[in-house]
Amino acid sequence: MSLVLGKSFNRSYNKRIRFLDGFYNIGTYFDKKSTFLLFRVDPDFSSSSSYKHNVKINMFKNLESSKFCETFINLHNFRKNTLDISNQFESVRDEYTHDISFVFNESITLSKIELDDNRTIYDSLNLYGFTMNSYIEEFLFLIAERHSILKRLQKKVVRTSGLQIATKSSIDLLEDYYLERRSAGKVKMEEMIKRDEVIKLDED
Repeated sequence: MSLVLGKSFNRSYNKRIRFLDGFYNIGTYFDKKSTFLLFRVDPDFSSSSSYKHNVKINMFKNLESSKFCETFINLHNFRKNTLDISNQFESVRDEYTHDISFVFNESITLSKIELDDNRTIYDSLNLYGFTMNSYIEEFLFLIAERHSILKRLQKKVVRTSGLQIATKSSIDLLEDYYLERRSAGKVKMEEMIKRDEVIKLDED
């Protein structure tokens, strides 16, 4: 899909992911001085393939609005004077370690920062890719985690965004997992939030 980038972005990281009988080329675009992220997703299927028209692509600016993260992932939030973390990936929930797998786990270091108190921290981008084991080449959830350093304030800010690429069958399975977790009482009422922070990139 076409995407025009403005002056807000000056860095990108690209991955090519196998999906069904083709590939998706995924670009993560960001700025070296901020936490803002944006994805570009380009399908690469043969002209005769019908699969690309049966795939849903969503971007999540708030990981808590994702059924995948709410069901499978522990997220970390923390705030103090020198650290501001929102929805950082912490771990896969113990009860689901046999249901989902890592596709990739990569870290790109942009710079090394020496703080006044002799601490060393890193300005970086971390990428975590997950799939459901029953639909290995039909489901991908990517978490992009941006660590941005405000050197003047001696502060690290961590923000995340998510990208989901999935077939209808894999979405149906995700819904089953989500409903099972809710019915078992594992999702607290205060954790239920409106899902209006989902950007639909593809409705085909």
